Amino acid sequence: MYANKEVLITGGLGFIGSNLARRLVAEGANVTLVDSLIPLYGGNKFNVHDIENKLRVNICDVRDPHAMRHLIQGVDYLFNLAGQTSHLDSMTDPRTDLDINASAQLSILEACRQFNPDVKIVFASTRQLYGKPDYLPVDEKHPIRPVDVNGINKLAGEWYHLLYNNVHGIKACALRLTNTYGPGMRVKDARQTFLGIWIRLLLEGKPVKIFGDGLQLRDFNYVDDCVDALLIAGASDKANGRVYNLGSQEVVNLKDLAQKLTALQAGACSELIPFPADRKAIDIGDYYSDFTLIESELGWKPRISLDTGLRRTLDFYRQHQQHYWEHQS
Repeated sequence: MYANKEVLITGGLGFIGSNLARRLVAEGANVTLVDSLIPLYGGNKFNVHDIENKLRVNICDVRDPHAMRHLIQGVDYLFNLAGQTSHLDSMTDPRTDLDINASAQLSILEACRQFNPDVKIVFASTRQLYGKPDYLPVDEKHPIRPVDVNGINKLAGEWYHLLYNNVHGIKACALRLTNTYGPGMRVKDARQTFLGIWIRLLLEGKPVKIFGDGLQLRDFNYVDDCVDALLIAGASDKANGRVYNLGSQEVVNLKDLAQKLTALQAGACSELIPFPADRKAIDIGDYYSDFTLIESELGWKPRISLDTGLRRTLDFYRQHQQHYWEHQS
């Protein structure tokens, strides 16, 4: 489906975008990455060091409507992954979160409507917009109750895509990602996922810090499985206008997850610490997804086990940590 196609990836130097780019290059696509490389948002040139001569990189901000209007022209597929992902940052700087996760998405869709109405768009949404679950596992019919500004703005961005699909005929769908992890994720802090900072602490010989009692349940997707879902959704007309949860059949509490991780590093340990007040205020408790819909309609299901994914991720950062400790501010 993607051989010789023009593919644009926003947030392309980030974690998921760079892994997606690697797969698309292998499939023979002509790939252009858009990334602002603003230090807070996780873009890292090293993420594509092995394929940098096989794609194009455009350093610009998705908030620049003129740049996006130019870049979208002639594109067959747009994987719209750029976003502000930090829940805490969205609460302390809500305007920036609004600009990136909502306003910029509307500008991108308007550019598509005016200059490339035949493009297919896959939007990276988030499970965060469900809020605290009424029931588990959470399916797509669950009430939407975001607990932070990030969830509200991501929901707006998602619904803009669905609206433009339904009203303007711009082929678009959204995937609600759960905890995605793997090589290339931000590890300097917890702005993308707490697993990132856990891995950094582990490799620095410091205790992995677990908030609360560590019994919170979560599901995780290794990045290769997330990329599979993005590619399948992009290639399928059945996905147009649809929203799909990603998720895993492996559900684990954070205490057990920390044990799995520390078992991979000699001398590693974890500790329980009280919830910081700012994080406790937006914590959703237990969460794991029902991904039956995408499995039944598109045939996707995760393939990489949690044990395998953790081992691969840790091996990557043992080898390349110098490119992630200092290069992600």
